[in-house]
Amino acid sequence: MEWRERDGVRWLEADLGTARAAFSTRLGGVSMAPFDSLDVALPTEDDAAAVEENRRRLAAALGFEPDQVVFARQVHGTDLIEHPSDRREADGHVVRSPGLAPLVFVADCLPVALSGPRGVAMVHAGWRGLAGGILAAGAEAVEATSAAIGPGIGPCCFEVGDEVLGAFSDLGDPVAAGRRIDLPEAARQLLAQAGVEEVESAGLCTSCEEELFFSYRRDHGRTGRQAGIAWIEG
Repeated sequence: MEWRERDGVRWLEADLGTARAAFSTRLGGVSMAPFDSLDVALPTEDDAAAVEENRRRLAAALGFEPDQVVFARQVHGTDLIEHPSDRREADGHVVRSPGLAPLVFVADCLPVALSGPRGVAMVHAGWRGLAGGILAAGAEAVEATSAAIGPGIGPCCFEVGDEVLGAFSDLGDPVAAGRRIDLPEAARQLLAQAGVEEVESAGLCTSCEEELFFSYRRDHGRTGRQAGIAWIEG
């Protein structure tokens, strides 16, 4: 992945062959603290007009019109939407051709982009989604051969209880170490099980990197959201 910046908006970009993925930071927007500054999610206490402007800025930086960016209300499930669609709830999105850019909102959960001969998928992968099989569903939907795992909470900061530990017990080491779970490593293993051969990971912890990312756990729930966006190159 490589860092990109345009008009103050900064993001990490991954090359997925015929597709690309971008993982935004909190930099380059207009929101005030504690949502400063590029908060892209409306279900927070942030000002709605500021969020809309942030979305416009992010879309423009990536070369899209706002109406080309598609998303849904996330429910920590495993459902995927194939776009265009009028469905309003899902944690994953699939597009088959250029022109639309699916987006997921994250603030510790993993944004994961998958690319293959049948299109590109963008999924919101928290621990429930990972354990429930959302990566396998995304990989199957596009016959994925490559994937990019964006920034998310790292094992350094993700101490969990028995329910979460049990959800990943089948993966063994090095996913679980004591009371901590390595979500990016879990995603790598699950992608490998789904037959995805090329996997790139940002290797950045959203909780540690306060200047770059929002973190739900670090900020005790009162925080913004960054985005994962994927698209097929035209």
